[in-house]
Amino acid sequence: MIPASERGHVEYVRRVVRTGIDVNHVNDLGWTALLEAVILGKGTEGWQQIVRILLTAGADPSKADKDGVTPLQHAQQRGYTEIAGILRAAGAR
Repeated sequence: MIPASERGHVEYVRRVVRTGIDVNHVNDLGWTALLEAVILGKGTEGWQQIVRILLTAGADPSKADKDGVTPLQHAQQRGYTEIAGILRAAGAR
């Protein structure tokens, strides 16, 4: 699911989260699917949908990368205002 989140595969992510997969799994880089969608995504509609799907499936919006940078901080640094708003609405700080 992590590679699909980074690459913008909305329908795949939508299907996989229904399987009970751990949406907060951390890969070797110290990133979750949510972090990958923000860091490696383009911030456009597909990635906005993925962020919503992941959050709805229980992704933790406060789970930071290994450097302590949260998904919200990454979104703000990249100028992804829509994604930042989605994260804020989910309780991210």
